[in-house]
Amino acid sequence: MNTESKKGILLGIIAAALWGISGTLGQFLFQQRGINVEWLITLRLLLSGFGLLLLAKSMKNNIFTIWTNQKDAIQIFIFSIMGMIGVQYTYFAAIKHSNAATATVLQFAGPIFIAIYLALKYRRLPKKLELLAILLAVTGTFLLVTRGNFNSLSISGTALFFGIASAITLAIYTLQPKTLLSKYNSALVVGWGMLIGGIIFSFVKAPWQVEGDWDIKTVLSAAFIIIFGTLIAFYAYLNAVKIIGGQKTSLLASAEPLVAVILSVIWLKTPFSIIEWIGSLCIISTVFLLTKKETK
Repeated sequence: MNTESKKGILLGIIAAALWGISGTLGQFLFQQRGINVEWLITLRLLLSGFGLLLLAKSMKNNIFTIWTNQKDAIQIFIFSIMGMIGVQYTYFAAIKHSNAATATVLQFAGPIFIAIYLALKYRRLPKKLELLAILLAVTGTFLLVTRGNFNSLSISGTALFFGIASAITLAIYTLQPKTLLSKYNSALVVGWGMLIGGIIFSFVKAPWQVEGDWDIKTVLSAAFIIIFGTLIAFYAYLNAVKIIGGQKTSLLASAEPLVAVILSVIWLKTPFSIIEWIGSLCIISTVFLLTKKETK
């Protein structure tokens, strides 16, 4: 393995770890400091969107070129609402109503919805590996939300709803901007998606409507989520994709739920049983199966 490949792998792991840490910090802010979910999303989208557009500009991109095409402008608005706001809000809402570990693992069922959508779109039955991945995802989700008890949920119905919704919106987030990403720099597309999403979500919760208990831990946690968990994580992930490709990078992203689970258990003392570990591994393993299919 050459030095460049090692660099790509390291960047992919860094991105996944930063996202995993961000989810756990989000749980801390929502459940122990009373920070408003909508406020954090608004601030995160606005600041990260602005930062990514500056990054795109530094790469000598014309950041306004996307607005010269009416069709592309409409698509970026759809991406902002259906993809960006959708995936951000459902994920953090799932964390608020359950915990970072459960929410992050449930979101990783997103590739299953992508596989199902593509099977319906091309009017074909899922292939063997896809069927196995779907079975594992369903089994893993069942174990994760019930701890193996048929008669009750280990998380609230609201948490389960937002967790599944985050997986669906992740699928939309992944598939919808495909045409835009083939024409424009990814930092530009995601930057505009975040900035527009932040402006729209400001009408839900304005960034100056600050709530919660603020101390040094609150400030550092919020800053980490915005700077490291968004800007730096995204930049590292983009570079990893550029160096080692999307397939290998998506496998490395599987470290995200593992980091979230470990931190939640150790730092926030989130109870996580052996059944939930098994369920989590079932869901995470679907990424490996679907990537294997894509490689073939």
